[in-house]
Amino acid sequence: MSTPALRGVPAPLRADEVARAYAPFEQARMLPPAAYTSPEVLDWEQANIFSGWMCVATADKLPRVGSQLSVQTGAGGVLLVRDEDEQIRAYANYCRHRAHELIPCGGTAQRRSIVCPYHAWSFKLDGGLRNAPGFRDVAGFDKSEFGLVPIAVTDWHGWIFVDPSGDAGDFDDHVRDLESVVAPYRPEELRTVATHSYEIAANWKVIIENYQECYHCPSIHPELCRVSPPDSGENVDTDGEWIGGWMDLDDRAQTMSLDGRSGGVPIPGLDETRMRTVMYAVCFPNILISLHPDYVMTHTLRPLTPESTFVECSWAFPVAAAERAGFDGAYAVDFWDLTNRQDWTACESVQRGLASPFAIAGPLAPDEDGVYQFIRRMGRAYAGLGPDPEQRPSITTDTAEVPVADGHV
Repeated sequence: MSTPALRGVPAPLRADEVARAYAPFEQARMLPPAAYTSPEVLDWEQANIFSGWMCVATADKLPRVGSQLSVQTGAGGVLLVRDEDEQIRAYANYCRHRAHELIPCGGTAQRRSIVCPYHAWSFKLDGGLRNAPGFRDVAGFDKSEFGLVPIAVTDWHGWIFVDPSGDAGDFDDHVRDLESVVAPYRPEELRTVATHSYEIAANWKVIIENYQECYHCPSIHPELCRVSPPDSGENVDTDGEWIGGWMDLDDRAQTMSLDGRSGGVPIPGLDETRMRTVMYAVCFPNILISLHPDYVMTHTLRPLTPESTFVECSWAFPVAAAERAGFDGAYAVDFWDLTNRQDWTACESVQRGLASPFAIAGPLAPDEDGVYQFIRRMGRAYAGLGPDPEQRPSITTDTAEVPVADGHV
């Protein structure tokens, strides 16, 4: 968990090495190895990246009034609750008495009150203090002063985002034009059929960088290359805190599966282009959204250590497929579980290489413009810069800032 003193200061990395990550594309280098291995850098990321808007759960994990779920963020634990109006609320996950966790991280509950297991203080679903045993006759004790601390939360197409910092701005500004990309797939109407969890021995950024390019696909993904040409599609310029791009399906393929056939049904309302492509988007900082003609797959990332990451992968399908007798989505789940594990093996090998005392930041291949989109943003974040180089000067060094090439995000 982060310390507040790290917020708003440059990351503990050499400014000249960081600047190379947001140099023009042809001159850029990867982030310095310490960005992937240093505990101090992860502490900085928790304070500055994983304390703002981040995805922490899906709405279907809070299915009815009284559903409660504890999640971890860079600013500590957050308790998600579905209230009496069936809306999702978020609170700091500690009791207002002695700060005991209300629910252990990852834990769940189903009841009409939020109850601290330490001294049995209980709270309403709207956060107000309901009962404080032993305090009824204490002079001057005012229950209204001891409600749970609310945290900004939004349900975006069935994905729950929180902003524990309270200063990450409006969520609509966070996603911007990603809304128009995601909305046609109506993920909030899909049904999650399968969820896999992975603990990967690699830094969270290595996983995102791998997701942002198919330069590696011919080497390690023969199954993927049979159904989606690795040299197809392109990355897009984006507005908002996201990056992404699309790839074509092979002419003989209906979807991404081992044989290219779909075992489900198309997502209703998709146009011809979306029926023949797969869109891959990274919504900062931690959700990877893969939009297919007949299902939506997401990876949600949570850093554990500088060298390990917890990833939850889920697959959601149209209700017409999900409610079919015997449907399990295996045609998609098996394909991507295989592909995931191929990727995790590669990512873990990258992480071991980055830990070498001889590791230095490498160059970017022409096909790695998607990786550049990511490391450029990370480099600018490390340096304390805004997304527009004209809006905020460098605060990290007296060395002049490297200009950013036109046409890249």
